[in-house]
Amino acid sequence: MTRQGSVSTKGVRPLSPFECYDDADLRMLIDEHPLAWVTARGGKGLEASLLPLIGIYDGDGRLIELIGHLARRNPLHLALAQDTSATILFRGPEGYVSPEQAGLRDWAPTWNYAQARVNADIVFDEAATEQSLAVLIMAMERSRPDPWSTTELGERYRGMLGAIIGFRARPTAIAAKFKLGQDERIDTLRAILDATADPALRRWMAHFNRSRL
Repeated sequence: MTRQGSVSTKGVRPLSPFECYDDADLRMLIDEHPLAWVTARGGKGLEASLLPLIGIYDGDGRLIELIGHLARRNPLHLALAQDTSATILFRGPEGYVSPEQAGLRDWAPTWNYAQARVNADIVFDEAATEQSLAVLIMAMERSRPDPWSTTELGERYRGMLGAIIGFRARPTAIAAKFKLGQDERIDTLRAILDATADPALRRWMAHFNRSRL
């Protein structure tokens, strides 16, 4: 999926600057912030859990699947087994922006953030449970000087494996918003960047304004 520009046609709402992003931006959000809210969209009650998810992409960089796992006893498992429709919510770097940071007392405070909503169909696959763990552990451990592996659990591993089940989330709709100062004057943006203490938020703001910095 690629969203570019904000040209309006009749009956179509123009995109705001915050809704203009590409597949690489979405991938960066999911890769850097894999812990997402997974919510069941069907049923009588709301079931939701924070779960780590790993994105799978096609040759063009488009998100085609999210791989995860959850405890079999988690009420979300039953809810999604009955109705496979899910909404998955990712949240990236965020932070309050004060007029003091902007250097403008007649400037209103705001909040910068990155978010993505993925509507998906969930497919549970008991045979893929071990693979879902392997994919997650590899993604989380590969940058460590002494990566951990499941072999270090010994005989306990099989028992723990039986308590969870793997799944694939196949996207049916994706919407994201990256509110990171794209609407600010360049001098105001530079002032906010200089005054932003969070290095992750500062890096994301610079990324989404790279064409004019």
